[in-house]
Amino acid sequence: MGSPKAGIIFNDTKPAAVRAAVELNDKLLTAGYRVYQTTGWGGILGFPRPDSPVCHTPIDRLVADGYDEAMQFAIVLGGDGTVLAAARQVAPFDIPLLAINTGHMGFLTEGYLNQLHPAIDTLLSEQYILEDRSMLEVRVFRDEHLIWEALALNEAVLHKEPLSGMCHFEVAIGRHNAVDIAADGIIIATPTGSTAYALAAGGPVVTPDVQVMQLIPICPHSLAARGLVFADTESLVLYPPTNHAHLILSLDGNSGCYIVPGDQVRVRRSRFRTRLIRLQPPEFFALLREKLGWGLPHIAKPLSVELP
Repeated sequence: MGSPKAGIIFNDTKPAAVRAAVELNDKLLTAGYRVYQTTGWGGILGFPRPDSPVCHTPIDRLVADGYDEAMQFAIVLGGDGTVLAAARQVAPFDIPLLAINTGHMGFLTEGYLNQLHPAIDTLLSEQYILEDRSMLEVRVFRDEHLIWEALALNEAVLHKEPLSGMCHFEVAIGRHNAVDIAADGIIIATPTGSTAYALAAGGPVVTPDVQVMQLIPICPHSLAARGLVFADTESLVLYPPTNHAHLILSLDGNSGCYIVPGDQVRVRRSRFRTRLIRLQPPEFFALLREKLGWGLPHIAKPLSVELP
């Protein structure tokens, strides 16, 4: 039996992440690990163009060289975007991720660069908790042929290009009849994605352990159109409007492919998941307070000067 395997996935556009990757590589080698480094670019889905409307990489082809079921963990150095890309790179082999924030928001990360070495010491001592997050499996069918597929940790978004402009979408959930939604676009989000685009579009916050998906219209043109939360055991099919030449399907902020009339976008909970390493018991409400200001008390303060 050989040495244990570990991965490092980093954002090579951030000098701090590049420096930390070098330090971390040395530390893991000293600890007896075989280390496999890659960048988050490997998890980017690609951007379509009018002359190349389908930029297709199968789900299992996003896995980097050396990453397999024998890898004990991978450490992500970057912001939330790098974590989202890394999730697609490791999900097929169920590799746990420890995310260290070198970005802005850091909603998915577990620590900061100034905590890197104690965090790795805790990781190597195996004193951690695994938190499982559900993912979406999104497939596009054209004339009943699969033309595109990808995983999403946050959300899938179908919208017009440019974004502004109302469309009529048909949406069918499970065995239920299809409904018409008039909006600029449609968001299908996981609980993890409930604090991302879905939140900005007026959707509710969903705690990560609840097994649901959300359907959130973007700028709906109806007072009756509201977000819908439904069990993630149900699959969903999106039918694009027939009066627009093409729409864009985006996953986790990555554009995926153009959608044309007659296509079907099929969304379901994936058999794959994202496993996040937590160095202490996760406290979701504390995270909401820290990152989004949720639940902070509003206390009226007396005026410091007297009014005439």
